[in-house]
This record gives sequence, structure tokens and C-alpha cells, in this order.
Amino acid sequence: MRASIVRIGNSRGLRIPRTLLEECGIRDTVELSVENGRLIVQPVRSVREGWAQAAHAMAERGEDRLLDPETPTDFDETEWEW
Repeated sequence: MRASIVRIGNSRGLRIPRTLLEECGIRDTVELSVENGRLIVQPVRSVREGWAQAAHAMAERGEDRLLDPETPTDFDETEWEW
């Protein structure tokens, strides 16, 4: 598909058909980058997207244990009540 670059003030814009935006999951904000002379337009992912699934997979593999041993503090020993 070919598209024309249009003038928008001092900038340029590209009109992208709705069907392409929907197919890519693009809504209001995109991430732009250049790779090997190509303009890459990607939807912005939420900050923690996929974390819940990754944590679940880690738990199934038994990889969800603490890496460092617990180190109680004075607060834990004297002030904290369960």
C-alpha cells in the first residue's frame, strides 16, 4: 500500500488507514524508531504488560523464590506485631 506524506504546519504527516491501525493495535500513542533506514511505528505497550503471565509461568517452574535470604531488622524483632 502506498501513502502520501502531507504537510502539517512545519512538519509532515502520514495518514494511516483505520484498518491498518486496528490490525497493529495502534490507538493514540506510538513509539517511533529508525532501523536500517526504515521508519518503525509501534504501539506503546503499557509499562508492566505481560508481567502477570511471566510471574505465573515462573511460579509453575518453581522459579519464584527469593534470591536473597530474609534479613530481619530490629523493627521486625521488637516492634512488629502480627
